[in-house]
Amino acid sequence: MERIPKSDADGQHPGKEISSNSRRKFLGKMGMATVAAGVLGKTPIAFAQSGRRSGSAIANIRVSPTFSGREQYALTLRIATAQKDFHIPVPPHTTNGDEQLYPDHSASYSKGLLQDAIGVVNPAAWVSFKKALQTGQNSDFEAIIIGGTHTLNGPQGSYAFDLETADSDQFGNAPWIGDPGGLPLVPPFAQIASADYGTQLVEMYWGSLLRDVAFSDYAANATAIAAAAELTTMPAYNGPRDGDGNVTPNLLFRGPFAGDAVGPYMSQFMITPTTFGSQPMSQLMTTYLPGIDYMTDTTTFLEVQNGISTGLAKQVDQVQRYLHDGRSLAAYTHVDVLYQAYFTAFLVMAGLKFPVNPGNPYVGSKTQNGFGTFGGPDYAATQGEVAARAINRVWFHKWLIHLVHRPEAGGGVLHQIMSGNQNKINARLNSNVLNSPAVAQSFSKYGTYLLSQAFPEGSPTHPSYPTGHGTVAGACITMLKFFFDGSHVWPNPMVPSSDGLSLVAYTGSDGGQITVNGELNKLAHNVSYGHGIHAGIHWRSDTETSMLLGEAMALSILQDRACTYHEKFTVQLTKLDGNIATITNE
Repeated sequence: MERIPKSDADGQHPGKEISSNSRRKFLGKMGMATVAAGVLGKTPIAFAQSGRRSGSAIANIRVSPTFSGREQYALTLRIATAQKDFHIPVPPHTTNGDEQLYPDHSASYSKGLLQDAIGVVNPAAWVSFKKALQTGQNSDFEAIIIGGTHTLNGPQGSYAFDLETADSDQFGNAPWIGDPGGLPLVPPFAQIASADYGTQLVEMYWGSLLRDVAFSDYAANATAIAAAAELTTMPAYNGPRDGDGNVTPNLLFRGPFAGDAVGPYMSQFMITPTTFGSQPMSQLMTTYLPGIDYMTDTTTFLEVQNGISTGLAKQVDQVQRYLHDGRSLAAYTHVDVLYQAYFTAFLVMAGLKFPVNPGNPYVGSKTQNGFGTFGGPDYAATQGEVAARAINRVWFHKWLIHLVHRPEAGGGVLHQIMSGNQNKINARLNSNVLNSPAVAQSFSKYGTYLLSQAFPEGSPTHPSYPTGHGTVAGACITMLKFFFDGSHVWPNPMVPSSDGLSLVAYTGSDGGQITVNGELNKLAHNVSYGHGIHAGIHWRSDTETSMLLGEAMALSILQDRACTYHEKFTVQLTKLDGNIATITNE
């Protein structure tokens, strides 16, 4: 892929804009082929927009009772939808410029490649890696110089296409087309020397130190109090604050969206018992033993960066518990099925007979109910469908655009600098992390400045930003908001006990403010932060960006699917930024 230098609009992230010409040309050729076939129909316009309804011209076509022309209509529908997606503008793909700024690539992702030292990839290995990403040829991927036996995790998936939703290239450093006033979907990641990066790394160290403290105990825990105090003083901290601008212990590691800071830390969807058909699901989970962390010595750290097995294994707690602390959340996300949490959320809502979205066309019907459309099978199967599409979107940005290194690698850079080896590495860090009490406390505990990990192998062998868990989360909760009434207040909320062995009634004064939408937003953060801050393997901004990316992709799918439903409908849902998206075929 050709890379063209460009500065970001705000001037703070001088980096690279990635050319998308070849991908667009390929899609264009496919589009011209459909024109030549002579089967173009009117373009459906089911864009999700803030406060505005939208419609689909093609949805007004109706198939005759004899089914005459159904095949032609189906073909026209598919082509018109593809043409609509093709004409969505391609946004900028702007990086933070660190790959070009630091010749030793100590600020870029290189895990699994041959390493020369902590934070420093072997130059020949880097060249082989970049060549494969730029050509996309399998022979070049097979020629990548790796440092051990662990393979890179699915880099060719970044080149995948889908027959549904806008292309991966059409999500980038700009708001989604249907919400021009919204947030950029995939902005440049923070530069390694910035206060933003340093603040996120400080938060990672506090997360590692609080891994075995129950969320319900944060308010009285000295480490949590210290974490909240330091983050309060950091202007670049992007987590929630109270009305006085303070980060309180109970606000630690929470998301910024509506409902994230309401009620207990754990989403009700993660702890409410339900059934999977006739199979009971208590929501008690297998977790890991406390006090066992990894990659805190330089030998093990470098082995893991090279992709060499350390021979260490996770230590399983033989007692099942409700998810109640950072380690248990990390354990859940270590082995979860891609859309498991959101499929379970569907089961919970279906089992408790929560109301459907008021826009469901079967609301009020006395003779029909939804089934394959706007019914149980539609609700359930859609979770897996959007999850697979989400992974393709985020893999494109991980591998082909940003190549952001993992927090463990940031800890490696920090260790080199703090150990007096800054002359052996090009990357530099902000003073806010160099002088952090979290880093000092971690050093006192482990004897190095490396960031402790919840898993023996640390992070997976793919770049950090954006995150798959977060993108899947954003996509799946958007679909659940489309199908269910997000304003429904949660009855009788619960909270896990400090040891995770039982559930007790939540007695907080905000219990009546706990809603379906809020708990879905919180569920997404529980999962993505569990696989991130609590495990030590993803940055905060990985999650926030990814949830927005997943949401936009889900809205794109809903736009594409709107005119495939026979039922006339107008459904509204509340997006992460608080705006209303409308999906309609009327």
